[in-house]
Amino acid sequence: MTTRPIVAFTVCWLLGSAAAAGLTNRGTLLAGGALAGFLLAILLWRRGTWPMAAACLAAFGIAAGERMWADDRNVTALPALLAAAEAAVPAGSASYEAEAAGTIVSAVEIDGDRVQFRVTADSVRIKGEPGPRKLDERMLVQVRLAAEPDLAVAAKWRRGERVRVAGEIAPPAEATNFGGFDYRRYLHSQRIHWLLKADGAAAVQSSEGRRYSAASLLSRIDAARAALGSRMDVLYPAAQSGYMKGLVLGIREDLDPEQFRRFSQLGLTHILAVSGLHVAVFLYVLGGLLQLLRMTRERMLLIMIAAVPLYVLLAGGSPSVIRAGIMAMLGLAAARLNKLKDGLHLLAAAALLMLAWDPYLLGDVGFQLSFLVTAGLILGVPPVRKLFGGGRRWKAALDLAAVTVVAQAVSFPLTIYYFNQFHLLSLLANFVLVPFISFIVMPLGGASLLLDVLWHPAGSLAASAAAWANNLTFGFVLKLSGIQSFRFIWAKPSLWWLAYMYAAIGTSLLLLQRRQNSSFTEPADLSVNMDLHTSQAGSKDILSVVPGSFESELPTQPLGLGIGQPDPLITGPDSAVPFNMRHRRMIGVGMILALIVPVLWAYNPNWNNRDAYVSFLDVGQGDAIYIRTARGKHILIDGGGAVVFRKQGEQWRERNDPFEVGRKVVVPLLLQRGVQAIDLLVVSHLDSDHIKGLNAVISSIPVKRILWNGTVKPSGDALTLLESAVKQGIPLYRADAGLSWKMDDETLIEIIGSPPAANAPAAVPVVEEQNGRSVAMLVHLYARTFLLTGDADAAEEHAILSHLASRKAQPGQQPKQQQHSPVDVLKVSHHGSKTSSTPEWLSYWHPAAAVISVGRSNLYGHPNTAVLERLKQTNADVKRTDLNGEVQFRITSGKKMYVRHMLTGDKSKRQGAQNRFDSPITR
Repeated sequence: MTTRPIVAFTVCWLLGSAAAAGLTNRGTLLAGGALAGFLLAILLWRRGTWPMAAACLAAFGIAAGERMWADDRNVTALPALLAAAEAAVPAGSASYEAEAAGTIVSAVEIDGDRVQFRVTADSVRIKGEPGPRKLDERMLVQVRLAAEPDLAVAAKWRRGERVRVAGEIAPPAEATNFGGFDYRRYLHSQRIHWLLKADGAAAVQSSEGRRYSAASLLSRIDAARAALGSRMDVLYPAAQSGYMKGLVLGIREDLDPEQFRRFSQLGLTHILAVSGLHVAVFLYVLGGLLQLLRMTRERMLLIMIAAVPLYVLLAGGSPSVIRAGIMAMLGLAAARLNKLKDGLHLLAAAALLMLAWDPYLLGDVGFQLSFLVTAGLILGVPPVRKLFGGGRRWKAALDLAAVTVVAQAVSFPLTIYYFNQFHLLSLLANFVLVPFISFIVMPLGGASLLLDVLWHPAGSLAASAAAWANNLTFGFVLKLSGIQSFRFIWAKPSLWWLAYMYAAIGTSLLLLQRRQNSSFTEPADLSVNMDLHTSQAGSKDILSVVPGSFESELPTQPLGLGIGQPDPLITGPDSAVPFNMRHRRMIGVGMILALIVPVLWAYNPNWNNRDAYVSFLDVGQGDAIYIRTARGKHILIDGGGAVVFRKQGEQWRERNDPFEVGRKVVVPLLLQRGVQAIDLLVVSHLDSDHIKGLNAVISSIPVKRILWNGTVKPSGDALTLLESAVKQGIPLYRADAGLSWKMDDETLIEIIGSPPAANAPAAVPVVEEQNGRSVAMLVHLYARTFLLTGDADAAEEHAILSHLASRKAQPGQQPKQQQHSPVDVLKVSHHGSKTSSTPEWLSYWHPAAAVISVGRSNLYGHPNTAVLERLKQTNADVKRTDLNGEVQFRITSGKKMYVRHMLTGDKSKRQGAQNRFDSPITR
């Protein structure tokens, strides 16, 4: 603690901020008490001093107080309106006509027909009120352009301008599925509580703002980035310009989503996130240019320190690049003063400065990955590199291998926690592509921009070389990402698992350092040169200014100790005594088991869970039902999908990365729940609101078999889905009445409906109107029954009832309709349309509960009031995804069934509704 005071102080600051963010006030006090007890134990063990312990405890208290203060101030200036919106049904659905006046404080993003920017409003006028309210409210403005000429108008809007926007204000959408993305919570961390939605560029009136405000100065940076991005568009092919803008400038808006998905699968997205690697390359090139000018070392360092903030702003100012920039500036300043000793202190100082500026950065994924991986590299690369051994012949390859392995290991827990997947070939991809892109593609990309400014032919030549290298990169990524057998999916682990894994990884690195340092007999000479080292990792990169090199015995030197003196916190007081070989092996085996066992457990955490689950996901105006059987089989019925109506000549409305429910909602939810393969995919029928999301599903998760209605619909979504299934070799089965699937001992799927005609053609028929051909089935889980019928209309309902009656009639008797054994849950057909759920249908099945999958404020008026009245007459417990969000049923091995749903009308009870199955379903 005394040898690395800044590190100890920052760690306690992190603990205080995290405690205040995730615990109650009482919990924060208890956490502070536990820290005080730990510090007292360190003092009694004589590993610290009273002043340092007091400073660490003060850091905890100050950080906790700062976060509480920030939370108390992070409230809307329109509390009454927000309370009214929360009281609406569904919660938060109310909106108000309003006009806001303020200043644009972010870059203006244009994507197709949508424009988005942030405004600090100083006045808001609500319709019906006598005058505007004077306030200070940050809002996210979303403008839907009405016509193509609006694009030219929106392109003139700039950060720093004054605007007056007329539209509707509403709270951001909250998560409506268990584990789904909470947009409201995300914007709350940005101190935004309202969306202001406007129609057409005419709803926005702009004027010149303050000339020397921070926003207006940043607008010049925006213009410079846009100009550089435009040059990239000219220099590179359309398929590569978005990639190069992300790689060199950090502009990711134009990156091909499919390309990004492939990079993401291989853990390569860090290459596109400007951070330590980019700062290091920038400083390396700048330093080389300054050396050519014969500058003194001191002047070079000053110029490089001054240049770092400019590059950080040009690169977009993400948390990772800010971290790298702060570390670079501190390291360069320390090098100029000849005080450079410890990379960990630079990292800790950067974290402390950033969190003191904004405590909400602690919840940012990029912030977490950047700092954790950087710390892991500083501590772990030298001992791992020594463990690899090898001579100078293979030094560069072994150095890179050590960096890659350590980075992958350190980033792995967070990768699993946030992204739920890991590709084993990520190690190979990083090992090959990181140096290739870092030392070839990225410098060529920067050089092409610089040379293009000076002489266009030279810039084009450099761009051509970079484009050729990009083709190699894309081909390599495509090849590796297509090998799905090396891709593994994990369910989202708990925070306790995450904390344990990092404790185990940290302990392993410290033990490894102690083992390497146990042979020291003489201090290492680290007073030679101050070198700038760049190390890159599987998920983030690092810029660390450290003395010596990989050959140095101590790559990071604690402040407060003499040069070359070992750190007692790492090596221990008896570090000069080598470990007994047997003890080394025992400790090594123990640490390997301590890491591998929890990883294997996290891969299949529900191996002994014998409960079955049926989840009606909220996908808007569409259907998506996920079933986990008692033995861990996975069934998906439909995948949602929005229907897009485009007129001729409206291609300009197309967005680079449009919202697609399969890729944005269904796939992340399935990954989060540990769906490693879909045992049965049921396509109820081929309408887009049921299948459009399935294209993303079958390209992201292995599908073993598909059950569908045996027809073809002449639409792009239907043909794409069926063609993809055929190309991937997925067997397709026609859902004929009378067929059944026994998924496991507790799960049976029974197809109901009219059997195919005896003289039915062998060819797959083309059917335009699909609702009446929906797959209808009964799913039996233990002793509970779910009736799922897609968008079956009244005619199909009548045909099903007639067929069931004919099966029950005795030979020689006339068929007569009888009441079936009551079903436990009925999925209401066609989103509650008046064309379905006839009185005869409901009377026959007499469901105990009914679920309506329907979109909020849909254009069709679903669900129909007459249908709701008929359901009420059957005494069914009705749940709706537009009001309740995801509806989830749990069936226990004791054959009891419980239900929970994501949303409730009472916000105070919402957390309980989300976490407990406290509503039993009885017949």
